[in-house]
Amino acid sequence: MLVTDQNKFQAIISHAKEYGFVFPSSEIYDGLSAVYDYGPWGSELKRNIRDAWWNEMTRMHDNIVGIDAAIFMHPTTWKASGHVDNFSDPLIDNKDSKKRYRVDHLIEGFADDLAKAGKHEEAEALVAEMDRLLAASELAGLKLLIEENKIPCPVSGTVNWTDVRQFNLMFSTQLGSVADESDLIYLRPETAQGIFVNFLNVQKTARMKVPFGIAQVGKAFRNEIVARQFIFRMREFEQMEMQFFIKPGTQKEWYEFWKTERMKWHTSLGFPADLYRFHDHTKLAHYADAAVDIEFQFPIGWKEVEGIHSRTDFDLSSHQQYSGKKMQYFDPEINQNYVPYVIETSIGLDRMFLLTLSYAYTEEKWTKEDGGEDSRVVLRIPAKLAPIKMAVLPLTKKDGLPDIAGDIIKDCRQDFYCFYEEKDSIGKRYRRMDALGTPFCVTVDHQTKEDNTVTIRNRDTMKQERVLISELKNIVKNSF
Repeated sequence: MLVTDQNKFQAIISHAKEYGFVFPSSEIYDGLSAVYDYGPWGSELKRNIRDAWWNEMTRMHDNIVGIDAAIFMHPTTWKASGHVDNFSDPLIDNKDSKKRYRVDHLIEGFADDLAKAGKHEEAEALVAEMDRLLAASELAGLKLLIEENKIPCPVSGTVNWTDVRQFNLMFSTQLGSVADESDLIYLRPETAQGIFVNFLNVQKTARMKVPFGIAQVGKAFRNEIVARQFIFRMREFEQMEMQFFIKPGTQKEWYEFWKTERMKWHTSLGFPADLYRFHDHTKLAHYADAAVDIEFQFPIGWKEVEGIHSRTDFDLSSHQQYSGKKMQYFDPEINQNYVPYVIETSIGLDRMFLLTLSYAYTEEKWTKEDGGEDSRVVLRIPAKLAPIKMAVLPLTKKDGLPDIAGDIIKDCRQDFYCFYEEKDSIGKRYRRMDALGTPFCVTVDHQTKEDNTVTIRNRDTMKQERVLISELKNIVKNSF
């Protein structure tokens, strides 16, 4: 069942801006659609997620190494990968509202309405016919399907449609300083191809034996026409991908292995298993023999966060064909050359960021001992990922308390991110740190000068206890 909470989603978006996590790009010029900037705490959270993935992939596995390939690549790369010919969406415009829609989204939305009205067979038949037409690239047939079923524009309510057209999602630019002498080049729409073209370089220089993997984190760019849902779908985004090269015939075994490994990673961060599910692909890409999505229950419903794909030998074979270079591995165990198969794990860093905020954002209300009401907004970000691990708060700005607080931060800052604040009442500072997702707040008071103890407050329980300053570092580090 699809469960959505648009109010919570809008609250998360507002909170992200107000507390310095995510800003609309170029906001002083009214922003740029589907492009966002990460603020002080957003960039820290994003870095922590990136580091958690990188360390898991390249430190916890003996046979995985990392690279950082360039965004610009030889244009033939995208011909070999199929992006030049196939990386496009069928779009249609309504002549009255002037709105543009992806054809599959428009039809699927109408089919959902049919299903809600109890017309399940009609809805299934509509989607099945759409899938057939998409697979055959029958654009005229798709328009006819929309008109015959009287599928209206959600804005104008009319069925006054243009023809269906293919729209390539790659951004293109010119390489060189003089336009007449320039060559067409693309901003990469995915990071995987940088791994594939470096397969031989990495295998030889890192002395890797199949099976082995190559990991990469990097920016990708897609000219999404229907970009929406905050940072879930953007035109500039970041991917964390690992391509695992294996002996042909072993792909089922490794596919299941990586399904299990990747789900274990998600839950190891502190996210509940019941908010995740696997969703097997019923329609496979032409190069794949198996594919599954790891989905998370966002406030906007179940959405893909990570994909695991068994890509066969399509990528290396295609680059071998277009480049004329052999993309083969000599296996000494069987004394044979072969083009390795690939298992891909691909996770969106921005989507993982949104997943973290979606899980963490909590509005709490309770009755106090005097009968009054109190409330707070808290980000229950897992401590390992929290942008600020510990806030140090002197009770007053005098009597040497700020100096003690400063010494605590100096002692801890090399181990984790610390934050100092002395403005406002201690209660208001606690609430601000709750809203930033800070797991621990440390209050330095006058008793600290007498016995070297401080009050440490737990974000999730709000419980406070007195501890020695010398114990602080281990308390915080043991939380993650």
